[in-house]
Parts: sequence; C-alpha cells; structure tokens
Amino acid sequence: MTTGYDALVIGGGQSGLAATHHLRKRGLTVALLEAGPEPVGSWPHYYDSLTLFSPARYSALPGLLFPGDPDHYPHRDDVIDYLRQYAKTLDADIHPNQRVDTVTHDGHLFTAHTDTGASFTAPRLVAATGGFGSPHIPTLPGHDTFTGDIVHASQYRSPTDYTGQRIIVVGAGNSAVQIATELAEHATVTLASRTPVKFVPQRPLGRDMHFWFTITGIDTLPIGHLLRHHPTAPVFDTGLYRSAMAANKPEHRPMFTALRAGAAVWSDDDSIQTDTVILATGYTPNLNYLNGIGALTDAGTPLHRKGLSTTHRGLGYIGLEWQHSLSSASLRGVGRDGLRLAARLRSGV
Repeated sequence: MTTGYDALVIGGGQSGLAATHHLRKRGLTVALLEAGPEPVGSWPHYYDSLTLFSPARYSALPGLLFPGDPDHYPHRDDVIDYLRQYAKTLDADIHPNQRVDTVTHDGHLFTAHTDTGASFTAPRLVAATGGFGSPHIPTLPGHDTFTGDIVHASQYRSPTDYTGQRIIVVGAGNSAVQIATELAEHATVTLASRTPVKFVPQRPLGRDMHFWFTITGIDTLPIGHLLRHHPTAPVFDTGLYRSAMAANKPEHRPMFTALRAGAAVWSDDDSIQTDTVILATGYTPNLNYLNGIGALTDAGTPLHRKGLSTTHRGLGYIGLEWQHSLSSASLRGVGRDGLRLAARLRSGV
C-alpha cells in the first residue's frame, strides 16, 4: 500500500491532468492513477478523423498553451501530443498501467485498489475517468434477431472499414453527424434520430462560436444543472454537414422502430437492408469503482453538487457532462472546473 499522498486522482486524461495541476498549485501531493500506458486518457481510441470543434486557443489546459496556429482546429493526434507534453509539466507521481478496480473508504481515508494488486491511500480522491469506458448502448427492439453488426461509436475508427456496406448511424449530435458524413463517401448511409438535427454556425460573423461563448461569458455560467436533461446538443457546422445532408449523403430519417433479420424497419413497414448499425448515443459516467462506498445512485451516476460529492467528504468529480457549465466535459472547460474543485477539496478535509 502506498500512503502519504494528500490526494488521489483516478484517470489520466484531460480532466485528471487539469485536476492534478490545480491540486499541486495548492501544495497538495498527488498520485495520478491511469489505466493506460501513458496519461493521455481515451484520445488514442477515438476515431481517426476526429477534429476538435474548438480552435486551439480555446482548447488548452491551465498553464500550457496549445501549440500551433491559435485558430486551427486540432486533430485527435495533436491532442494526444499535447496531453503527453502537459503531463510532463506536472510535479506529481503519475502511475500508468494502474486501472482502479475498487475504492474503499474508512471514514477518513480513501484507498484505491488497482488491477495490479497495488493500493494507494489519501484523504482526498478525484474521480476523473470520464465516460469513454462506459458507452451508452440503448436496447433496440429486435436487436437479438438482427443478423448485421451493432457497434457503438466508441468502436468506430475509419470509414474504409465499412466500404460498400449499408450503414445506419443512430444519433443527432456532433459525433453522429461527423461519422455519418464521412462514411457516406464510402458506403450508403442513413442517419436515424429521435430528434431533428439542429445546426448552428461554426463561425458566425466570421469568428468561431467559442469566441462568442468567451466574450459573452456563456461558457462559464453555472447552468449545467439546467442542461443535464436537455435534448441532443446542436451540431457545429461550417456548412459542410448541412450540405451533405441536403444531398442525402447521408440521408436523414426518423428513428426506426425495430430491427428485423438483416433490416431496419419503420412504423409504416418501410425497411432498409442494413449491414451495420453504429450507435452514436453517448456515454455514461465510468465510475464503477465507487460502487462499494455508496457514492452513486442505483443507476451509477454520482451524487454531487457541481463536482463535490454530497455523500463523502474529500471526494470530488471532474469531467462530467454538464458538471458546472456547458463546457464542463471539454478541454476548454475542465481547467475551470478543476480550479473550483481543488479549492473546495483543499479546504474541505
């Protein structure tokens, strides 16, 4: 057992790195536990073409500017390189290849038990594991009879893997539209959603939307609690996606009612032969390691107020969607949330 730390941070992606930065700024010793081989979170597992919707100037963590043209939109691999460099700036003990299986709590200390048999103990614990490890997979009527493949967007990598297929992408958010659009260059694609796709301009009046979020203060407003049950967020678009859908590449339909053998079926008995269904249906918090201490609801969601646990003194969360503001789960937002959380944890134990 490793003791002597002031805080444990579970998860070495953007959220965990930002939290570690702010905890160290307050003089706390930190052990950062990362399941993967290096502290870059889930980014290496995202699809190959993933590009941020926020320019580099709005995509940095506290204390290190994102390199390159401030107005360029970083690619997935740019983010990986950036996080790798950011981790090197932290004066903290980073422990890779330490997947936390369970956490115990004795009333004062948290102990994180990892899959290697190691354990780490501290009076403060920050859960920063995001949601990539816990994809939301809805139950589709007839899925057990479907002869094609059903995969979550977390498993999607490249459109060339689906060349010539008949694909249905389920969802109406940014990832669903981006995946469906690039797939449509290689396959026959339908985007199916329960709600309409809502587009917002990426660059209104010639400036990126995040510029307007920043100067108006919308990005920092504490309105996350109002957005948690909001319908799918709008899709940022330069015109590419709206034009593609207008050309039926991909075509857009309401959500199908069932899967049957090798087809998707709608309520009017219209059907489409389908090879693969890709679910761009989001994620749920990946916090199973906290099941044993009573910090979660029966559904597995954390009991918290703006990132601070309402069940355990010294326990905090970061990187949750809508945790504090509309940007809480993003590169541009986790630094602000980490600042608030570290200040409250520093004085709250």
